[in-house]
Amino acid sequence: MTNIMISGVGGQGTVLASKLIAAAAMNNDHDVRTTETIGMAQRGGCVASHVRIGSSIQSPLIPLKSADAIIGFEPAEAVRMLPYLSEDGLVIVCDTAIKPVTSSLKGGSYRADDMISFLKTNIKKLIIIDGEKLIKECGSEKTLNVALLGTALESGVFPFNVDDMAKALHETLPERFWDINIKSLDIGRRYYNESRNAQ
Repeated sequence: MTNIMISGVGGQGTVLASKLIAAAAMNNDHDVRTTETIGMAQRGGCVASHVRIGSSIQSPLIPLKSADAIIGFEPAEAVRMLPYLSEDGLVIVCDTAIKPVTSSLKGGSYRADDMISFLKTNIKKLIIIDGEKLIKECGSEKTLNVALLGTALESGVFPFNVDDMAKALHETLPERFWDINIKSLDIGRRYYNESRNAQ
């Protein structure tokens, strides 16, 4: 069983990312269950997608302390999902903050650096992605989700390979978006290797 938690805020493409993982897994003959918890997603609320890959899946919801990986599109949302992470689980997080709706409404402060520092202190297996650099290289913030999937793919956490994910992209997205998303997938894979070499 492979359990993947994807967390972010509305508009970052978390739901699409979970659909792409599911499609790639099914292309490789795996059983998949997915579900989302969405709070005011279109207004910047939190979005968490559960993806479970394996046989005899009884529930689409990942139990606490059972996620093999958390892919965090936003630092605070990655921290929020930590109760789901397994003891030896991997966290891949984009360091670019998006101020949560709750913080905006309350007038509260939010510093991404604080969240990143917390993750560095508490997570053994952590990959931090420079979001601004990644978006600039990909050419669009709308493909950040696919780039982070590329990073996760290169880590080996998925039970499928890059060809399965590329096939899922072609089957799921309109043809005009194929090239930029395949490019972003490859950039994300490279970022994983660069981050490993820098450690």
